[in-house]
Amino acid sequence: MASTDFRTGWLPCPPGSFTRPVLTFLVLLLSTIGKASALPSITEVVAGSNKLDGYFNLYWDETSGKMYWEIDQLDTEFLYQVSMGSGLGANPIGIDRGQLRGTWVLEANRVGPRVLLKQPNYAYQALSDNPLERLAVKDAFAPSIIWGFDIAAESDGRVLVDATDFFVRDARNVTAAIARRDQGKFTLDKSRSAFYLDNTKAFPENVEVEVTLTFTSDNPGQLVNEVAASGNAVTLRQHHSLVKLPESKMAIRLADPRIGTNGPVIRNYSAEIGRDTDIRLVARHRLEKKDPDAARSEAVEPIVYYVDSGTPEPVKSALIEGASWWNQAYEAAGFINAFQVRELPEGVDPQDVRYNMIHWTHRRTRGYSYGMSVQDPRTGEILKGNVNLGSLRLRQDYLHGQGMIPGFEYLDALAENAAAATHTAAVNMALDRVRQLSAHEVGHTLGYPHNYLASTYGRESVMDYPAPRVEITDDGRLDFSTAYVQRIGEYDKLAVRYSYTQFPAGADEAEELGKIVQESLDSGLLFMAHNNNNFIGAGHQYAGVWDNGENLVDHLKHEIEVRRIGLANFGEANIRPGEPLSNLEDVLLPLYMHHRFQLNSAAQSIGGADYRYAVRGDGQTAFQIIDAEEQRDALETVLSTLTLEFLALPQDTLSLIGGAPAYRHNPAEPFPGRTGLMFDPLGAAEGSASLSVKQILHPARMARIVAYGAMGDYPDLEEVIERLLEVTWGADAPGNDYQQQVLDVVRRVTVDEMMRQARSAESSPAVRAVLSSRLETLAEELESRRKPGAFAVSVAADIRSWQAGSDKAISEVLVLPPGDPI
Repeated sequence: MASTDFRTGWLPCPPGSFTRPVLTFLVLLLSTIGKASALPSITEVVAGSNKLDGYFNLYWDETSGKMYWEIDQLDTEFLYQVSMGSGLGANPIGIDRGQLRGTWVLEANRVGPRVLLKQPNYAYQALSDNPLERLAVKDAFAPSIIWGFDIAAESDGRVLVDATDFFVRDARNVTAAIARRDQGKFTLDKSRSAFYLDNTKAFPENVEVEVTLTFTSDNPGQLVNEVAASGNAVTLRQHHSLVKLPESKMAIRLADPRIGTNGPVIRNYSAEIGRDTDIRLVARHRLEKKDPDAARSEAVEPIVYYVDSGTPEPVKSALIEGASWWNQAYEAAGFINAFQVRELPEGVDPQDVRYNMIHWTHRRTRGYSYGMSVQDPRTGEILKGNVNLGSLRLRQDYLHGQGMIPGFEYLDALAENAAAATHTAAVNMALDRVRQLSAHEVGHTLGYPHNYLASTYGRESVMDYPAPRVEITDDGRLDFSTAYVQRIGEYDKLAVRYSYTQFPAGADEAEELGKIVQESLDSGLLFMAHNNNNFIGAGHQYAGVWDNGENLVDHLKHEIEVRRIGLANFGEANIRPGEPLSNLEDVLLPLYMHHRFQLNSAAQSIGGADYRYAVRGDGQTAFQIIDAEEQRDALETVLSTLTLEFLALPQDTLSLIGGAPAYRHNPAEPFPGRTGLMFDPLGAAEGSASLSVKQILHPARMARIVAYGAMGDYPDLEEVIERLLEVTWGADAPGNDYQQQVLDVVRRVTVDEMMRQARSAESSPAVRAVLSSRLETLAEELESRRKPGAFAVSVAADIRSWQAGSDKAISEVLVLPPGDPI
């Protein structure tokens, strides 16, 4: 038997043992193996396909339904963007038409028979001239491979991959977005998904691919059922953009904490010891002067935004006008006509990454608008600005105006001219707000965060959250003709100058930017953001949302008077002739709660402070506790919203809206209540009172009151709680049974919230001690009454039960609809 040569793996054969047939077989075998391993040419594979010639070439095979991607730039970075071609229409789920969702810098790397799409990690770098130092940081933080392809063909260094599964997938993660809202477990059904060829196109510097995806569920949630044609099968379009990155990187500009800018943050591991490793970049469009030496010059390429052509008039014109205000800021930065707004040309796909877009977004319920941008993470260059404006916010603003002025008293229900039924003042106010909102959200796409301080110094930024500023005329009427400022703000001009000013050659950029910052400090055009847009429990004396006034407490007094005038005039004339009177409830709600946002802001002075984004050496006072008397004034003003005079509705108003609604507007935002279909006047009072009590007894606010009260002659928590109980439990006996019930509601809300916070883990031990002690005193006082009455007996018993450890003694409070965004 022949033995094996283990060094070679061949069986040794005696000379002459190879015959011609065996030799021929081996030659054919080797030839076949060679042919099997060779890839076909691209031309062979895509024969008969429809070619889309662009930055990357795509090939659509109609017969197989496959989309091939020709990659001719291996190891070259490009930008990949995912967005939504259509929306679900359910605001709480948050899947909107035109929405951006995910930006990646990618490069295609070939490894043998495969191509991997790799996302470099630009968040962590070493900005060093030493290549080994850069490599050390690069290898320390993981990149991401987001997809892998088998190579289907190759020609002259170009490779072809079947990209069908890459595009026909849930890149936006719709299933997770629906699941987060407990709206069902959905899965992608590929048998009901395909390419949407109308919006799949290739251009020299970008490729746009859109797909139709169908998500199915056996048990969809209520929100999905309400908005989809069939909740069991939700069909949406997702959009992919493959974009050429700028050939030359834009020069970076560094952020300053005292000027509000957004942008990428790079952690630089080559920073000197003791230096901040975070490098905060200013996000901005690439904007250059035609004449760099001129103080004012046209731009080489202006910034152009396009408004959704599906927006109705007069809204479309209002959006264009409001967004165009930003040109005033660019003029201040030395650019002539460098910011332009136009209607989207016919036939243009709004998801095309080359177009900055303002979308008019429809949902079933009112929700926030937002502005986002596609950015180069290496430099902060904005490649596409994208705005989504919720259409129902327009109607909410109209509703605010409708409730304040009875504008339909002279209208004929049978008037031929439908425009005659327009409540002109409310319509104009709503359109003014749309202009301001358009400017606000475009501002986000330009790189600017909220500036919540601006409403206190002349409303000098569109990046604040504005409430309608309603004036009271000399004859006691309400006027909201100047409810919203119709221009760009002086702070906005300053922020654009910081981001975009092109300094002369040889100028020290850091020094010049420092001058702009100092101008901000000297002029009082200050910036203050916040990480909580609702500002519940916030403690800044001036930075608030949906508010007005240099003094937020004084302006709350003004808004309380506006509310009083509106309620005094409220009646049938607040709705059109022929409308069901029950619709008055929808109109009444924003009027009854007209004070709510200004109240939130005014409450910030209780246990609050005035603080700044100060840096060493700039001369600012970084932190200052609010004066004691100002705190007490704020407390008394907030407490005034717990009185019977404030909360009880007039009898004639109750007689108009007390019955069951004929129908509800879809969707409705009704008053809370416990009376079934009937309007609950006590529920309305409870919801309003709860809002005020929760502001005073917010755990963070009470902790500040305890801390600041120990630092000087400031109100301490014992004083604040005592005043709260004096206004509620110490109020004089009311004049009728309805008012007594309202007073009992306020008292119950107060006790329940005290018990809730006295056991809350969010409350400090000192806060819990004060609340518990005062509840004990109240229980003793109620128990000592000779004839306490059923209500007092019940409250005392619940306090004792709570003290024994039962949380069942705390009533669930009625909650008002959120009210914002307005």
